[in-house]
Amino acid sequence: MARRIYLDWNATTPPLPEVIEAMRRAAELSWGNPASIHSHGRQARALVEDARAAIAKMCGGDPRDVLFTSGGTEANNLALQSAFADQVDKKSVLVTSRIEHPSVTKTAEMIEKSGRATVHWARVTSAGVVDLDDIEEALKSGGVKLVTMQEVNHETGAVQPVTEVSDLAQKYGARMHVDSVQAFGRIEARRRLGDSRAFAAHKIRGPKGVGALITSPCFRVEAMFGGGGQEKGLRPGTVDPVAAAGVACAVAHAIESVSAYAAVAAKRDRIERALCERNNAIVVNGGESVRAPHITNLSIPGWVGAELVAALDLEGISVSSGSACSAGTIEPSPAITAMVGADRAASSIRISLGEETTDDDVEETIRVFEKLFSRAG
Repeated sequence: MARRIYLDWNATTPPLPEVIEAMRRAAELSWGNPASIHSHGRQARALVEDARAAIAKMCGGDPRDVLFTSGGTEANNLALQSAFADQVDKKSVLVTSRIEHPSVTKTAEMIEKSGRATVHWARVTSAGVVDLDDIEEALKSGGVKLVTMQEVNHETGAVQPVTEVSDLAQKYGARMHVDSVQAFGRIEARRRLGDSRAFAAHKIRGPKGVGALITSPCFRVEAMFGGGGQEKGLRPGTVDPVAAAGVACAVAHAIESVSAYAAVAAKRDRIERALCERNNAIVVNGGESVRAPHITNLSIPGWVGAELVAALDLEGISVSSGSACSAGTIEPSPAITAMVGADRAASSIRISLGEETTDDDVEETIRVFEKLFSRAG
């Protein structure tokens, strides 16, 4: 089989060999129920608490404020749903934007539809960054209970002004939730950010199906469903010690991997430069913003994004045309549409590199693009 090139690191990351090994050992030796008080349970519990402590260290928080979830989607849902759990009218306001991950935008729509709040959809610049003035105006108007924002956009890599927005939220007495799923391990960690943050292990080379909501002591979490007393009764269900072993290992790697990701920027820029020189009609969506070093989103005239993804796949290169959570839809990316309109969004693809992306991968990718462009005329 010909070598494949994986350039979809924002969708998920290949698990580290040491993560796989840590989970293998845990499956053999620490398979007990971490809620049990006997020795098998205590052994499993130790792995869970090690993972909790590792996540807290990465965030600059307290292990007691780390609540395990099934991933970033559940963490975002839990934060938003908790903020409006006791609302019975539309007097409260949720502030977010259309460039957020679907786990935020869809949940915001659900909250508004249920009558618990109204949603203020903040303006977004063509660079893919939320408009600070618009958010402050919403906060000044009063009634805002929660502001939620990504730290790094999942489709363009645009770094959002979360610190400034967090300060504004605090100034006007609102809570702030930060979706940090695409930030951990990729950019320098901003510690103790907002009142809650979302984390997903599979974005940092850990296992799928496990994440966390990291909260400040003043952020009240409401259970989304009933069950046992695990995770202080806020997220019932047996925590998997095997996954926890992988999380702890992946987090330790992520803390040290930011410099490796910084070096990826040159490879990302090489792809952008080569393709734009080949066709000066290509637009780098969000290219004028401060971006995480590993992501580029390109609108390529004459192509439908999904069709170009399929053509690249046949050539052995894996990229995407948007969030993996929206894959399979025929509509253009809502995030890119909010930035630059539906036409450019329909022709966009996302290329996300990783710490294992080589110069040879980059050159082969450029060669394949040129082959496809030549074939299309």
